[in-house]
Amino acid sequence: MFGTEPLVQDWLPRLLAALAAGVIIGLNRDLHHKAAGVRTHGLVALGAALLVLVGYEVAAHEPAGSGGMGRTMQGIITGIGFLGAGVIVRPAAGDQVRGLTTAASIWMAAAFGVGFATGAWRLTTTALGLALLVLMVGGPFEMAMHRLFDRHPAKPENSN
Repeated sequence: MFGTEPLVQDWLPRLLAALAAGVIIGLNRDLHHKAAGVRTHGLVALGAALLVLVGYEVAAHEPAGSGGMGRTMQGIITGIGFLGAGVIVRPAAGDQVRGLTTAASIWMAAAFGVGFATGAWRLTTTALGLALLVLMVGGPFEMAMHRLFDRHPAKPENSN
């Protein structure tokens, strides 16, 4: 897939697809006035893709079976966990936690970056479509279920 010097036509589409996926998810968050928007999600997806592509380069010079790529992906997931934790808040008054959906969308942006960087085009594009569906329809669906099954309809537990 990659040699010692990857060709632009090989890595550029992967980086651009990752960036586009992050921007799309970030736009949804931005339109909902959440803390992390287009720039955050775009940079997370692009950064994850870059780390995977660099990981391919490093792995090309490592002994077979050394597990370098797996460690790269584990590091991405761990790092994104810390970033996502930064958007989760619990107000002093009340028990409702806010920011979980945005934290999950940041984690998904990293996953899109990894997916596009590895060349899993159809799988990652499908996941992007499903993520958008959840972000766009999930809130109204939760509200409808509360109205249908809850005597005291309230905002969904995670309305972010």
